[in-house]
Amino acid sequence: MNGPQDLGGQMGFGPVAPEKDEPYFHAEWEKRALGVTLCAGAMGHWTLDESRYTRESLHPADYYSSSYYEIWIKALETLLKRHGFITQDELLVGHALGGDVRPKRVLQAEDVPATLARGGPCNRPVGTPARFKAGDRVRTKNFNPEGHTRLPRYARDKVGVIDAVREGFVFPDTNAHGRGEHPQWVYTVVFDGREIWGEGVDPTLSVSIDAWESYLEPA
Repeated sequence: MNGPQDLGGQMGFGPVAPEKDEPYFHAEWEKRALGVTLCAGAMGHWTLDESRYTRESLHPADYYSSSYYEIWIKALETLLKRHGFITQDELLVGHALGGDVRPKRVLQAEDVPATLARGGPCNRPVGTPARFKAGDRVRTKNFNPEGHTRLPRYARDKVGVIDAVREGFVFPDTNAHGRGEHPQWVYTVVFDGREIWGEGVDPTLSVSIDAWESYLEPA
């Protein structure tokens, strides 16, 4: 979606300033935020794509004024309410007031290491051959979806070259909204920096993205 998270190339947010030797967490509560979010996701009531879309759907003023893990927790509150696990009243008072929704599964402490090691693979078989091959020139589609998408705004309606054909992967644009996985081929597409950023760009710059097949058309 064209949400507050899609900042590629936008002006006014200052330079990117990586933190040297940055710790995994900047506060103890962030560890808990990560753990609670992963455990809640392990219940099996929403997908990774729905979770991402929920974070993107925060109001821009709320999104920009929140830290990374604050965004995670605010999105988790929305997911838990959406799927019937908590109510707004329960959030306000800080404890359960009833309700009978039960999780499909519960992540036990002893199972955490194996579960994290296994991850949540999203590669899937695709029933049709790949439409493109390495070396093909393609153009990304120009659209402004209200729902979830993984094609960033800065890379829409741009001409690039297929660098590699990857596997089939779950299509986030449908999976985020409960409309099924509908796996598609994914391609690594390379764009000349001038195609993305225009005049004055470093001539040695290129930009690569991974793009689902339906984002692309022959150039």
